[in-house]
Amino acid sequence: AAAECPLCGEAAGRELEEHVRERHGHLLGAPGTGNGEQLYECPMCSLTCTNIQVLEEHVDLHLEEHNFSEGGDIRDLELAQQLQTEEDERQRSEEEKREREEFKKLQRQYGLDNSGGFKQQFLKNMEREVDRGRMQPFEYHKRKADMMESLASGIDDGRTKTSGVIEALCKYYQNENKDVRRVWLSAGVDHFHSSLGDRGWGCGYRNFQMLLSSLLQNSFYNDCLRDTTLIPSIPKIQSMIEDAWREGFDPHGASHFNNRLHGSKAWIGACEIYSLLTSLRIKCQIIDFHKPTGPMGTHPRLFEWILHYYSTDNEGGAKVVCTSKPPIYLQHQGHSRTVVGIEEKKNKSLCLLLFDPGCSSQQMQKLLKQNIEGTGLKLLRKFVGSLKEKQYQIVAVDGVLSLEEKAARCHASQVLTAEKIP
Repeated sequence: AAAECPLCGEAAGRELEEHVRERHGHLLGAPGTGNGEQLYECPMCSLTCTNIQVLEEHVDLHLEEHNFSEGGDIRDLELAQQLQTEEDERQRSEEEKREREEFKKLQRQYGLDNSGGFKQQFLKNMEREVDRGRMQPFEYHKRKADMMESLASGIDDGRTKTSGVIEALCKYYQNENKDVRRVWLSAGVDHFHSSLGDRGWGCGYRNFQMLLSSLLQNSFYNDCLRDTTLIPSIPKIQSMIEDAWREGFDPHGASHFNNRLHGSKAWIGACEIYSLLTSLRIKCQIIDFHKPTGPMGTHPRLFEWILHYYSTDNEGGAKVVCTSKPPIYLQHQGHSRTVVGIEEKKNKSLCLLLFDPGCSSQQMQKLLKQNIEGTGLKLLRKFVGSLKEKQYQIVAVDGVLSLEEKAARCHASQVLTAEKIP
């Protein structure tokens, strides 16, 4: 910026000193004193000098100070701008770092961090068990061989399966006379729990195994499941979902997983279960309970829907109704379970009966005893006040699809797969 003259305010350019001398030189002189001595007054500070050279040097100091002050203002502004730019860059860098860390955290949480899948986790957890003395080396090698055989065949090894719980419940309710007015139970269902290979992420796959175990016991679905006569392993289920995507089901969901599940620890949900069942020509629907419908964040509409599902065509007067209905896949944020029945209490309240993949075989086998205690059913019972997640989804099976219906649903799934419940 052009230097400004401190005497007249004009822009003097770089030659401020020359400007002052030319334009304001007359001010540098002053009337003499009474004794005849010539006095020179500084036009900037009124200091009186008796020597013109001294005055010029004095004025030069003023000019240098003025130039330094103006230059300092410019440097201060430049420094402030530089500091602000550096601060903006630092904040942007920290925000990008936080976003990367959050993204990696989500990838780890949902098994999309390329850290390996069922096989890698199974071996790693078994090695940890050996190191801690909780598994003998010979057992490690035997279970590793069994696991490799299961992966090669695509058939679940059955180690986490418990059968006969529905039959035991049917007998229990026949003799229970305290507070249950009526109870509806699914057709036979095997319970599957998470193993060393899928602990922390495999609930969706285990619930599919439970649902499939019921369908395989129902001859109505024989034609659909002629190629799936045994319960598939989790890696096999992952491949089956990928096959459904390749057929055209749920392209949006497929892109979320980069079209790959096999070899990962990716969580699956209701949409993947729907796509897989429909690809097998099993008629099903997703119902989305997208907000609470009762006080305190509860979902009474969910309970009412499930009661209607089981009680339709099963309205007889029997207290215990062992229906032919398959179980229901129940999903909420972070976990999924399998609905295997519903109780209606004498006070008209409803209670769901759930199989949870988080329950071990040891816990489930307690329900197979001849004298099940009501307290043992706490493992399965969930009242309206117990389900307070923000949103729930269910996948309910209700028949078989023709090839034409399957093709139509494949097309429809590319647009919308969930019916909204108001």
